[in-house]
Amino acid sequence: MSDVRLIFSIQAVRAFLYGFSSIIIGASLAATGLDAAAVGAVFTAMLAGMAISTLAVGRWGESLGRRRAYVGLLLVMGVAGTIFALTGSVPLLIVAALTGTLSTDPNESGPITSVEQAMLASQPAAERGRVYGRYNAVAYLAGAVGALAAGGPSAMRDLLPGLPPDQRWLLLMPIGAAACAVLASRLSGGVEVAADLPVGARGLRRSRGVVRRLSALFSLDAFAGGFIVQTFIVFWFGRQFGADADLMGLVFFGVGLLQAASSVVAGWLGARIGLLNTMVFTHLPSNVLLAIIPLAPSLLVAVILLLARSALSQMDVPARQAYVAALVDPAERTAAAGYTNAARHLVRPAGPALAAASMGMAAGLPFLVAGGLKAAYDLALYLTFRRVRLTDEDPGRA
Repeated sequence: MSDVRLIFSIQAVRAFLYGFSSIIIGASLAATGLDAAAVGAVFTAMLAGMAISTLAVGRWGESLGRRRAYVGLLLVMGVAGTIFALTGSVPLLIVAALTGTLSTDPNESGPITSVEQAMLASQPAAERGRVYGRYNAVAYLAGAVGALAAGGPSAMRDLLPGLPPDQRWLLLMPIGAAACAVLASRLSGGVEVAADLPVGARGLRRSRGVVRRLSALFSLDAFAGGFIVQTFIVFWFGRQFGADADLMGLVFFGVGLLQAASSVVAGWLGARIGLLNTMVFTHLPSNVLLAIIPLAPSLLVAVILLLARSALSQMDVPARQAYVAALVDPAERTAAAGYTNAARHLVRPAGPALAAASMGMAAGLPFLVAGGLKAAYDLALYLTFRRVRLTDEDPGRA
């Protein structure tokens, strides 16, 4: 099996596990009777852990070796999942969350994804956008299936009352993680930086300044995204239109399918109009759609706007991953992926709190703020990088 197929297979298993565990973790924490402060501490630790571990990958990933770091992170994911499956101890849950290897988002951008991005960048520049597009499509599809599967234990319990509680089903995490680690151990040396490159020459060097600028812009986008996380959108639709969880579950399953399809299209589009143009000119209209959702006169119109926005909003993800890889030297790719992904995690937690506060002024204000800030990000990104040449792409196409 080729390296790309191995990484895709691992991504599919991980995304399924993340989609499954995002539902089960929430349900099992609620069943333990933990108070809101304790649950908040666990989820805050999860976000902080992703930022810290992603920074660590950016700093030491190349020195350790991509395959070695990859296998190690997958094994840690299994250990963290085991802790969540077997205990309700808040200190232990926080320690597990701080590893940064768990996620409530099937298509996460934490330490494991940073290593995968760097390894997939070994593909030829002409193919890289399409590879990243398929890579993200796999995550969206597998994650949607995992979220649907999370309802299985509860549904089957009506027929088989002796089934284990929801929390124990998280033991799928170490099983899946072990399978992923076995697959990762089969990757070839082609995913590594050239063996003759000194360790001291790896990590950010020539591209330090440009990665800092990118990280600052990506953090603005992530901060804006924090205003309209999935949980908040479900809450807002329920308050404004009375939409129940079953309906919103179907809506977000449709969102996942649209995001998967758009990821594939993004890879095709990036090869034709350029990566930067794909990032900006698909993301900008999606933000206009986001901003006008609160103006929808009915639930149906609001859902249509949300689905239309979803068909465009994630097209920038594979283009962004390919752009970062093409902007830096091969030995800098793990560091560049790690630092740009970490920048997104560091600011994102502030968004939900500010969104809740802004709803006191106007119910639809979080959508307007998010759409406006994201549009500002798109324009700033284009103006900053429109004349920057990539290292291994047609210099005429940014």
